[in-house]
Amino acid sequence: MGFFNLGLSYFLLLFLASWALVVESSSELKLNSNLLQDSIINTINGNPEAGWKAGTNQKFSNLTVGQFKSILGARPTPQSERSKIPLVSHPKPMNLPKEFDARKAWPHCSTIGKILDQGHCGSCWAFGAVESLSDRFCVHFNTTVPLSVNDLLACCGFMCGDGCDGGTPIYAWRYLVRHGVVTEECDPYFDNEGCSHPGCEPGYPTPKCVRKCTNDNPLWTQSKHYAKDAYRVKSDMQDIMAELYKNGPVEVAFDVYEDFAHYKSGVYKHITGEYLGGHAVKLIGWGTSADGEDYWLLANQWNRSWGDDGYFKIKRGTNECGIEEDVVAGMPSLKNMVIEVSDSDSGHAASM
Repeated sequence: MGFFNLGLSYFLLLFLASWALVVESSSELKLNSNLLQDSIINTINGNPEAGWKAGTNQKFSNLTVGQFKSILGARPTPQSERSKIPLVSHPKPMNLPKEFDARKAWPHCSTIGKILDQGHCGSCWAFGAVESLSDRFCVHFNTTVPLSVNDLLACCGFMCGDGCDGGTPIYAWRYLVRHGVVTEECDPYFDNEGCSHPGCEPGYPTPKCVRKCTNDNPLWTQSKHYAKDAYRVKSDMQDIMAELYKNGPVEVAFDVYEDFAHYKSGVYKHITGEYLGGHAVKLIGWGTSADGEDYWLLANQWNRSWGDDGYFKIKRGTNECGIEEDVVAGMPSLKNMVIEVSDSDSGHAASM
């Protein structure tokens, strides 16, 4: 009897080992397969209830699923940390417009409508934070200050996460409060052709933190700009709208599925495909489609060859793909700045 049990255990272990190899092989095959699939495009465009159109985005025409997963670097705020982070809500009811676009609300702020390119680095968590803070400097201080994603990406280290291998948005905002970031001119991620960062090509590591401006630009410390605070916005549609309306763009993170890579236009909601990772972007507005579907308007950082000229809309009010679950932001600080600030009485110089 003991011999029988021993033999049975052996065959069971052999079966489990074989099954593990099959699963591993299948997973490897999936990662190496082409990201863009005609079957996904046909499924979306053949579904009259989808509410959006799919297509072949040039940005990802040669990417595998595995390479695409590497740029999805947003990690959720840990549950154990949520209670320690200030939570912002706004008085209700507020007289909010039915449609809002930060580009139109603050037309003098050129950074709001700028579509960037994170390349093949999983730095979306850094882009969403730095872009939103840049916009808020213009919204609140009427000054255009393109800030450096590279500073945050390279120098935040374990405080934020793992650089090009991902990070947590709220930790990025904490870095902006404690250490600030220099200007894009001081420490560029881009050149005139687009993405010049090593992470723009697959297989490169997170850049080293140099803490020195390029091309004899101003001193590193003099180029630093700071956030005054870092907070979460209550996961409520009206609170998120009010925060955006009053204070400017915010950073949001959401779940990405295979079909999202194929987005071209309309109001996105997940229809088909596997979960691939988390992504962080900049929320700049809201509205309602001609079909009566409420949406959020967002600026992505996959350049203008992706989506609707670099932008996308996603269903609003139902926490589609977790879009309303992890909204983070902070106010700009006057620390280290000399600008003109206007109040209700008169303009006065502020230096801090």
